[in-house]
Parts: sequence; structure tokens; C-alpha cells
Amino acid sequence: MAPALLLVPAALASFILAFGTGVEFVRFTSLRPLLGGISESGGPDARQGWLAALQDQSILVPLAWDLGLLLLFVGQHSLMATETVKSWMSRYFGVLQRSLYVACTALALQLVMRYWEPVPRGPVLWEARAEPWATWVPLLCFVLHVISWLLIFSILLVFDYAELMGLKQVYYHVLGLGEPLALKSPRALRLFSHLRHPVCVELLTVLWVVPTLGTDRLLLALFLTLYLGLAHGLDQQDLRYLRAQLQRKLHLLSRPQDGEAE
Repeated sequence: MAPALLLVPAALASFILAFGTGVEFVRFTSLRPLLGGISESGGPDARQGWLAALQDQSILVPLAWDLGLLLLFVGQHSLMATETVKSWMSRYFGVLQRSLYVACTALALQLVMRYWEPVPRGPVLWEARAEPWATWVPLLCFVLHVISWLLIFSILLVFDYAELMGLKQVYYHVLGLGEPLALKSPRALRLFSHLRHPVCVELLTVLWVVPTLGTDRLLLALFLTLYLGLAHGLDQQDLRYLRAQLQRKLHLLSRPQDGEAE
């Protein structure tokens, strides 16, 4: 086990990497498709039909590359979340297990975003080109994306962002408080066992609600929709717990400070 003084910088580095990757993911999934407009898709003259696209190497090759990137990300994200790998990582890295998982996930996602190949000559499932849709559809998509990201940040507050990022585990370890999960209620542990991805609906909105749904965006949306769907298993009891926790957090945030109360 590394000395406590080395644990904190390692956890902070992982957190900074994850935070920067999250910001880049917002740009990748929301800002680029919403602000890029029609210029990213190559114009209507370059479009091909779906059947012709299956025979065009200039379309199939980048799609195969993008699919490989997605498989790399999902493979890393799922494999390192298995109990066998988590036990091995805990044995060799101790309290940094969660931070290492977060850092590897961020690096895998960085690979997807940095080396993603657009398919400008591919067919388009839908596109808002004619007025007034060319004006109002991007605006509506922008509003829905903003709402979705605000909901995502709110849900992360409910799920304890510091613990998700691995900071809380190191903080508790340095202070000798033990494992944070050991202090969770049975209802919280039940929720965590049912749901690995607490922002499923909001992410699906970000993925699908775009003015132009081209070939590579369709691949991204379909693949992540399938992956998120397989990891989603909430029931009514979990939803009631989530609602109660969100209301409690909002109450704490809106409560006046002692100085203000006086």
C-alpha cells in the first residue's frame, strides 16, 4: 500500500482526468452535432442510400473503426467492473481501485472521442433542412440537451460524485474511517446493485435528439443505447429511494446558512 501522502495526489489526478473527459464528452455529444450544422454531413449531393452504403468501402471502413473504438470502451468499462477484476485491483492497488477504474474509463473514452471517424458521405436517417425546421429543431435540441445535462449533474449529486470518482474512498482511508460503502444503507446498496448507469434516460436524449442523425451518429446512439439498456434494472422501490434522496439533497442546498439565518 502506498503511503497516504501518495494516495491523495493519485486520486486527485484521476478526478481531474475524469472531469476533463466529461467536459470533452459534452462537446463531443452535444456541442459538435448541435453547432456543427450541415457542414459536418457533407451536403445532400454526397448522400448515398442505405443499401449502397453497405457496399461503399469509404463508409464501411470508418464505421468499422468507430465500432472497434466503441467495443474497446465498453470492454474496458465492463471488464473492470466485474467482481473478479475489482478484487484483483483491490488486492494490488487497495483504496485506489475506484480511482484507477475511473482513470482507465476516462482514457478509453478519450480514445473514442479523439480517434472517432465521421462518415460525411454516409446516408442520413433524418435532417432538419427546410425552414422553419432548420431554425427551430436545432434550438429545441439545444434546450433538451441543456436540460438533460442539468439532470445528469443533479443525479450525480444524489449518487455522491466524490465517491463515484474515487476521492471519498481515499479521504476515508487517510482519516481511518473505513470503506464508504460500508456506511451505506441497505436501500442504497440495493440501488447500486441494480443500476450501474444512473443517467440512462438523459444520456439517451443527448444521443438521439439531434438535428441531423448521420451514419456514424446512428452507430454511436444505437450501440450506447443497447449498452445502457442492458445495464438498466430499476424498479419502483429504487425510484422512490432516488426521489427521496434528490429531495433531501435539494433541501440541504437550499437551506440558508447560519450567518444568513441570523
